[in-house]
Amino acid sequence: MLLPAEGIRMNSTMDDINLIQQAQRHHLVVRELGEEIDLEIGHGDDDHSFANTPLMGGRPREHSAEDNDEVKNMMASSQFSNEEQDVPKTQPVKRKKKVVKRWREEWADTYKWAYVDVKEGTARIFCSVCREYGRKHRRNPYGNEGSRNMQMSALEEHNNSLLHKEALRLQMASKDKIVVDKTIYVKALMSKTAGSIVEAALKRDPHEVEFIQSVQEAVHALDRVIAKNSHYVNIMERLLEPERMLVFRVPWVDDRGETHVNRGFRVHFNQALGPCRGGIRFHPSMNLSIAKFLGFGQTLKNALSPYRLGGAAGGSDFDPKGKTDNEVALSMRFCQSFMNEIYRYLGPDKASRKILYCSNCSNDLPSEEMGVGTREMGYLLGQYRRLAGHFQGSFTGPRIFWSGSSLRTEATGYGLVFFVQLMLADMNKEIKGLRCAVSGSGKITMHVLEKLIAYGALPITVSDSKGYLVDEDGFDYVKISFLRDIKAQQRSLRDYSKTYARSKYYDEAKPWSERCDVAFPCGYQNEIDQSDAISLVNSGCRILVEGSNMPCTPEAVEVLKKANVLIAPAIAAGAGGVVAGELELNHECNLLNWSPEDFESKLQEAMKQIYQRALKAANDFGYQKESPEALVHGAVISAFLTIAQAMSDQGCV
Repeated sequence: MLLPAEGIRMNSTMDDINLIQQAQRHHLVVRELGEEIDLEIGHGDDDHSFANTPLMGGRPREHSAEDNDEVKNMMASSQFSNEEQDVPKTQPVKRKKKVVKRWREEWADTYKWAYVDVKEGTARIFCSVCREYGRKHRRNPYGNEGSRNMQMSALEEHNNSLLHKEALRLQMASKDKIVVDKTIYVKALMSKTAGSIVEAALKRDPHEVEFIQSVQEAVHALDRVIAKNSHYVNIMERLLEPERMLVFRVPWVDDRGETHVNRGFRVHFNQALGPCRGGIRFHPSMNLSIAKFLGFGQTLKNALSPYRLGGAAGGSDFDPKGKTDNEVALSMRFCQSFMNEIYRYLGPDKASRKILYCSNCSNDLPSEEMGVGTREMGYLLGQYRRLAGHFQGSFTGPRIFWSGSSLRTEATGYGLVFFVQLMLADMNKEIKGLRCAVSGSGKITMHVLEKLIAYGALPITVSDSKGYLVDEDGFDYVKISFLRDIKAQQRSLRDYSKTYARSKYYDEAKPWSERCDVAFPCGYQNEIDQSDAISLVNSGCRILVEGSNMPCTPEAVEVLKKANVLIAPAIAAGAGGVVAGELELNHECNLLNWSPEDFESKLQEAMKQIYQRALKAANDFGYQKESPEALVHGAVISAFLTIAQAMSDQGCV
C-alpha cells in the first residue's frame, strides 16, 4: 500500500530535521561549497526503515517548541501544495532521495572521513577530505547504489588537488580507525616551486605518512634556497628517491616450535657523501614509510656532521615483549634470521674508504635504534661474521666492550645537552637551575638526565607508553639508577612513586603540562601534537630540544613558532651518535686510546661545529639567530647544500 504524498513529505521533513539535529549534536560546521547529490530512486527501491533510523547513533533528542512549530508550518505548506496538485494515489511515486539519508549508524565508525553537514537548511553528506559534497567531487559515481560504494567513490575518485591527496594519503596509510576530528595539515607557506616537489612526492608515495611529513618539513625549510636556484629542484627530487630499498621476510621459531614471520626493511637512502650509516629499529609499528623517513633524516644528519657519510635506516615490525619467557634467546634467533637476508649488502667497500679509514669498513654501517641495543647489535655482528666468513664491516655498538671505546651509548643524550648549552650561551644564560621536562625512559632519556644533573639542571619527568612520572624534587643519580632497575625488570614507572612520596604517576597522559623551561622529547615521532604544544607554551617552555626524530606534528611546530619557542632540530642536536660512531671507527682503525674525558671533549667540539654550521646557513638565507625557525631551517639548508654539491659533482647517478 502506497503512502499518501503528505505522509511521504512529512517523513522527509522529519528526516531533514533529524539530520540537522544530528549535525548540531556532533558540532558540525556548515560549509559553503559543492553542489547537491540527488539520486533517482524508483518505487520499491527505497527502504522505509531509514526514515526512523537515527543518523549517527545515540538517543534521539526531544523536539523543542521551535522544532514543533517548524514541523507544523512545513506540514501545512505541504498540505496546501498538495491541494493544488492532483497526484493519483494508485500511481507509484518516483522521488529523489538524498544520499545523506543512507548514512547508517554502523558506517559511522568505518568511514570517519565523511560527515553530515547542513547547507542552506538541507543536510548533506560531505567529504571531510575536500569539505565538498555532490557530483562535483566524483568523476565515476556508482549510480543508484547510494551506499558504501558511492561513499567510497566520493573519496577515491576525487580530483588531484594537493590538499586532497595529502588527506587521502594520511587516511589510507593508517591501519587504525581514522579519528574524526584529526586535522589534515598542508604547508601553506611554500612557494609554488617548493610545493611542486611535495606534490611529486605525494603522487609517488601517497600512502607513506611519516615520510611525506618529513619531506614537507625539509622542503619548507629549503624554500628560499630553491627560490634562489631552480637547479636544486631537480636535485631535491632525486634525493627524495632512495638509492636502494630492501623489503624482506624474517621467519623465526618461538620456544614452542611455532614458526612466525615478520617483515624486515633496510633503506640505503643516499651515498653521495660516503657509505651509509643508520639505525636498525625493532618496533611493531615499523614499516617502509618509517624506514624512509628515518633514512632521509639520517642522510641530512650525517651530512651536517663533520664526517662524509651517507644515510640509511631499517628494522622490522618485531616486538619480543610478551612473546616468551626467554626474551634473550628469542631476540638472538630473530637477529640471526634478520641478518641472513641483509648480510650480502654489508660487504667491504675498501676502495671508497681506504683513504679515510681502515680497509675493514663497509658500504652500510648499522647502528642502534629503538628496540635494538648493544645485545642485539652483538647478535647481528656474530651472525654476519658467521655468514661472511670474515670480520670485515662495521657495526656500531657491540665493540664497545671489546675495543675499549667509551661513551658510545651516552653520546646522543650527552650531545643533546651540549647543544642546548650552546643555545643558552648565545642568550647569555646557563642551564643550571632550569626545570627540564623529558619524555621517554630509554637509553637516550637516561643519558639526558645524567648530563642535566651534572650541569645543575632540574630534570623532573620521564614517561612510557602508558603515562608519565613527575618528581617535583627532581631526579638525582640514585633515582636514575632506580629508574634503570625498574625498566630492566619491565616494571611500570608507577612503582617509582611508591618509593618517593613527592613523585606522582599520571596514566594516559604526557609530561608537557608540567612547568618547565626546556623540553626534551625523546620518545617517538609525532609525540607532541597541537594541544601538547599549547600546554608547553602555557607551562613556560622556551626551548625544545628534539631528542627523537620528528617528535612534533606540523601543527605543533606552528604553535611553538608563533610562541617564539626555540627548536633544536634532531638532525643537529641528535648528531652525537653519529659523531661517536665515527670516533669509534677512528679509535679502532688507528689504535687511538682516548679517556672518557677526551672522548667527551671531542664530542663537545663536534656539536659546536654542527651548531655553528646551522646558524651560518640560516644567516646566509636571511633567518635571524633569534628566530624560532633559524636552527631548524639552517640545519636543513647546510645539510642539503653539502649533499647537493656532491650529487652535482658526481653527475646523474
